[in-house]
Amino acid sequence: MDISIVYSLKQPIYEQIIEQIISQVLNGKLKEGDQLPSIRKLASELKVSVITTKRAYEELERTGYVNTVLGKGTFIAFQDKENMKLKQLEAITRELKRLIPECRRYNIELNELQNLVQAIYEEEDGS
Repeated sequence: MDISIVYSLKQPIYEQIIEQIISQVLNGKLKEGDQLPSIRKLASELKVSVITTKRAYEELERTGYVNTVLGKGTFIAFQDKENMKLKQLEAITRELKRLIPECRRYNIELNELQNLVQAIYEEEDGS
């Protein structure tokens, strides 16, 4: 599991942890049954408070991404494919909602944005 914290962001550290774990679940890097590091171990690795990692794990459990088994650890929960696709689309939608106001602020027209997205998509695809 690869998590990196950016301390200069205004976003709370626990939210950064949550987003990165969810992203790794949605892109398949973390799969059902994979065990996450213990709260203390992750806190130590990231050099953050145990309270911070505990809060992140609790939120991940509340939203159904992980299950905690007392005495055993925290594991990635089952994600059905249809539900996962919806969650992926929700994540992309959140990012677009964050970016669209910036595009408008820079007077980037919708067709310019579409062309830019297509170019990046094709570049990433190797086309």
